[in-house]
Amino acid sequence: EGAENVNHIYYMVNAKDKYLALKRIVDFYPRIYGIIFCRTKAETQEVADKLIRDGYNAEPLHGDLSQQQRDITMQKFRQHITQLLVATDVAARGLDVDDLTHVINYGMPGDTESYTHRSGRTGRAGKKGTSISIIHTKERGRVREVERTIGKEFVDGTLPTPQEICSKQLFKAIDEIEKVDVDEEQIAPFMEDINRHFEYFDKEDILKRIVSLEFGKFLKYYANAPEIVKPSTSRDRKDRNEGRDGRKREKRAPESGYRRLFINLGKDDGFYPGEVMQFINRNVHGRQDVGHIDLLGRISYIEVPEEDANKVMRALDGAKYRGRTVRCNDADSDTPSGKGGRTRRGSSERSQRNSTERKPRGNRGAARYESGRKDDWRQFIDNPNIKLVGDEPDFSEEGWARRKPRKKK
Repeated sequence: EGAENVNHIYYMVNAKDKYLALKRIVDFYPRIYGIIFCRTKAETQEVADKLIRDGYNAEPLHGDLSQQQRDITMQKFRQHITQLLVATDVAARGLDVDDLTHVINYGMPGDTESYTHRSGRTGRAGKKGTSISIIHTKERGRVREVERTIGKEFVDGTLPTPQEICSKQLFKAIDEIEKVDVDEEQIAPFMEDINRHFEYFDKEDILKRIVSLEFGKFLKYYANAPEIVKPSTSRDRKDRNEGRDGRKREKRAPESGYRRLFINLGKDDGFYPGEVMQFINRNVHGRQDVGHIDLLGRISYIEVPEEDANKVMRALDGAKYRGRTVRCNDADSDTPSGKGGRTRRGSSERSQRNSTERKPRGNRGAARYESGRKDDWRQFIDNPNIKLVGDEPDFSEEGWARRKPRKKK
């Protein structure tokens, strides 16, 4: 019912950003009234606990609750006392509500039928509804399956920015102030004291304080909100050196007098500018001057004064960050540097290691044989200087290395 009135949106995020993405979606829709579907009872309880802890009007609904608890929770949700219901599919079966604004899938369900049943709970009675899915890259194939089944495409959404969320919440606060019913008779006895307290405030200052009282927590949270990076896929970015406009990325030249260093930590490790500065200062035991910082998903590039570069590399290379061993070396040189003596990039290091010709076992000091020479077969013998019994094979004879002799005609 009402499937044609449902908008289907998915937001693709890294697993660690899943809950942060959920909060942004909920904050962007201040008047949301919906169900957040989770796949397991444990996940349902965990998400509900986090939302409640962060000040959201939410309740869990799953099979580990008693029947009485489930009945009370469903009643509170039907009466709009609860704004967000975090539920499993099984527990929500007996809940029938017509005026849901949103259904949020905290990850795609295991089958298409479950998705259609979830999304069908919104968009009823001629109203518009929205079904939102927070997914990982591995779940995009399941999105395509659902699209084929329902005959409707999902919108590949971009999470709202902190500024967009704060604007939405600001207008909500202003709207609520405008719609407040003032009981003149009830408030009259207090007006003299109110006027005395606000005597030295002008209208603009009072408005700022009232709005900040309602709106301040969002400003405080989103002022330092962590960045949520949309993960890329092989389909999205065939060439890692290719920019969003399809052009090859130019290697950035460091500022004059600075050297560019590579670090094997990035945004996925929570390595943001503030953390970068703290980490560097903590390990160089002082205040280090740092120029441009270029943060990527799993790696970073920093610029430090030329005269400090070696000191910074020695201090950071081999240090620990949240249990990880840090590598730091010159970003513009393939020559290993620092304590670890490693190559400058993790991916190129692996490719170099895999592509490097393996040394023969046995006598490691034996001379290497170049391919194409008449005696290059000797490299497969532990000791190439060994004396052979019998005549040396004649390589000019066609088929000398065949396992079976050629049949005579």
